[in-house]
Amino acid sequence: MNKIEKQREHFDGIADRYYKARQGKNHLHFKHLLWKYFFRGIDWKKKRTLVLEPMCGYSEGLKILRKNLNTEIIYEGFDYSQPLIDEVKKNNPKIKIYKQDVTKFKTNNKYDIIIIIGGLHHVYSHTNIILNNLRNCLSKEGYMIIFEPTQNNFLLRFIRDKIYRKNEIFDSDTEKAFDLCALNESFRKNKLKIEKQIYPGLLGYILYYNPDAFPLLNIGGRLFVEIIFNVDKYFYRNFIGKCWSFATMTLLKREE
Repeated sequence: MNKIEKQREHFDGIADRYYKARQGKNHLHFKHLLWKYFFRGIDWKKKRTLVLEPMCGYSEGLKILRKNLNTEIIYEGFDYSQPLIDEVKKNNPKIKIYKQDVTKFKTNNKYDIIIIIGGLHHVYSHTNIILNNLRNCLSKEGYMIIFEPTQNNFLLRFIRDKIYRKNEIFDSDTEKAFDLCALNESFRKNKLKIEKQIYPGLLGYILYYNPDAFPLLNIGGRLFVEIIFNVDKYFYRNFIGKCWSFATMTLLKREE
């Protein structure tokens, strides 16, 4: 069994647990605050926006873009898990979503936005192939939004590697978080210019972003989530955040 197929099998086994855990109020409110912050200052003028979400999972990217961009979204998504696709279609029968291996995806379509939320690290050994193929799918003025687990020092890498080996929600054989400098180098190599980058993987992320993996960390309520977020955000763009963040959000623009 290759790594792509092994990762699909692993996710099929945890998909229901993953979905249910991420319907919690604290998790959803933290993500709302986080994406609202990320889109602050982005003035999107297109009336109609063609969107692709590779490795779409439960089509989270569609919900995020609908909340944060004032535009009509023409959505297309794909994933490698058929049970997951069937579940999404059941709840959203009108959206275009289908089964596809991201490492083999090519199309003549030209998308205005491609959004990937925590997908690349599941196929990290294919990162450059995927980024090159997806870049070629962007329109001339197209953007890519990527949110991935990252680390920027040895201690965070050590902690994450240990968690991946010990926690059954992760598959240490097939998924691997990026060293931030390596991820940014992949962007540059594939002619994707960093327009905006923030480092939100701090306390709020640790407590609320992965409730399926760390349910005991889901403490407090809405007000506490907001307090933690409002402290964290002062470090989202500086050296301290960059050094100690467990995740990175990046807005990229296609370069010719």
